[in-house]
Amino acid sequence: MNATVEVETHSETAASGMPPERFGKLSEWLAAQLQTRAADRMGYTPANLVWVQEQCQKLLAHHSVNLVNGDLARLLETVADEVVGYGPIGPSLRDPTVSEVMVNGSDLVYVERDGRLIETHIRFRDDDHVLRVIERIVKPLGRTIDRRRPLVDARLPDGSRVNAIIPPAALNGPTITIRKFPARRLSVQDLIRFGSLTQHMADFLQACVAARLNVVVAGGTGSGKTTLLNVLSSFIPEHERIVTVEDSAELQLQQKHVVRLETAPELPDGTGRVTIRDLVINALRMRPERIVVGECRGGEALDMLQAMNTGHDGSLTTVHANSPRDAISRLETMVLMAGFELPVRVVRQQIASAIDLIVQQERLSDGSRKITRITEVQGMEGENVVLSDIFLFQAVAVSTDTGKVEGEMKPTGIRPNFSPRLQAAGFKLSGEMFGAGTMGPAVKQAQRR
Repeated sequence: MNATVEVETHSETAASGMPPERFGKLSEWLAAQLQTRAADRMGYTPANLVWVQEQCQKLLAHHSVNLVNGDLARLLETVADEVVGYGPIGPSLRDPTVSEVMVNGSDLVYVERDGRLIETHIRFRDDDHVLRVIERIVKPLGRTIDRRRPLVDARLPDGSRVNAIIPPAALNGPTITIRKFPARRLSVQDLIRFGSLTQHMADFLQACVAARLNVVVAGGTGSGKTTLLNVLSSFIPEHERIVTVEDSAELQLQQKHVVRLETAPELPDGTGRVTIRDLVINALRMRPERIVVGECRGGEALDMLQAMNTGHDGSLTTVHANSPRDAISRLETMVLMAGFELPVRVVRQQIASAIDLIVQQERLSDGSRKITRITEVQGMEGENVVLSDIFLFQAVAVSTDTGKVEGEMKPTGIRPNFSPRLQAAGFKLSGEMFGAGTMGPAVKQAQRR
C-alpha cells in the first residue's frame, strides 16, 4: 500500500521578532564561524550543545547583537544543527512523532507521521548543503561517498538507519532516507492497543515462538516487519542463546544471551566485505539455539532453510512479500540465487519442511500497520506448497470521514496441524481461539489452498 501524501499547513519556523531573512543570514554567518573550529565535534550531544552556545554568545556579544529569548533559543538550535548536527532535518530527527525523514534533493523534504507521508517546509540552501550533511553522517563511521561510490548505507549513533545516494546516480540531487530507531521498544500490548493484532493472535504467536516453530514475517517496505520481529523475539526464553544477523542493526532484543552480527561494506581496496550469507554461515558455528535474521534478501535463504531443517528450530526472519504465497515464491527465488542448480521441487520441499508459519504484515491505506494473515505451511501436495490461513484480517470499508480502514481480525476455524507441538511445549490453546465451529466447511476449504 502506498501511504497517503499530505502537506503540512503550519509553519515550522517559530514566530519571533526577527525577520526570516535576517535570521537566516545570522545563523549562516554564525555556523560558518564555528565550523572551522568544530572539526572534531560531531553529534548533537549535551557537551557539543554547550560549546555551540558559549561560542555563539561570545560572537554575538563581540558584535553587539542583542536578541530576544525566543530568537536566541531558536538561533542556537539552528546553528547547533548546522555545526554538529544534521542541518535542517535535525528538528525532525528529534521529533518523537516522526518515524522517517526523506530528503529528495535540496528543496523537497518529506516526513512520515502515523504511517502517512507529509511534505514539509524544510529546505536546504542548495545541493552542497545536503552533501555536507551526508558527509557529517558518514565520516564518523569511516565511510565515504563520492563519484566512485555514490551510495552508502549507514547507521546513526542512536541506531537510525540511513541511506544516501548522490549524483550521477540520483537525478534529483543528493537524496537522504532516514528510518528512525524507536526510542522505546514496542511491546505486544502496544501492538494490540494499536489494533495491529488481537489478544488471541498474540497468545497464538507467543505459543508458536516458545514451542520453537520456524516463523517468517512477510510484508512490504515500511509495513512494520522489524517491529513485529522484535515483538516475536521477546517470546524467546531468557536462557536460550540467540544469534542475530542483520544488514543494519535494528533489532532490540532484551534477552541477556544475545550475540549481534552485522554486515560490513568493502574497504577502499576492495577487501573486508562481510555479507548476510557470510554471517548466517558463521552463526551456525556459534552454537546458536535461535537464529534471528533481520531480513533474507539473497542466497543466505538457502543456508537459513538448511539450518531450520538440521536442528535449529525456532528461527525467525523477514522477507519482502505481499502475501504468504508470494513469500514462498520469494524464498524459492532467493534459494536459487545461492548459485546451486536445484530442481524447483527440491527447493519447495526444503521450504515446506523448514517453515512452519508465515505472518503477513501490511501497511493499509490509512497508514495503520496490521497483521493481515497468519498462515500455516502444511507441506507439499504434488508440486505445490500447501498453505492454510489460521487468522485473517477482513477489511469491510474505508470511512468516508476519517479514511480509516474498518475491518475485523478473525480466526478461520481451522486448528493448525502443528497443534501437538504447542501442547507438548505446555500450551493448551482452546478451540475458541481458533474460532472452532464458527466457519462452514466451504469457507474452511477456501482457506486451505
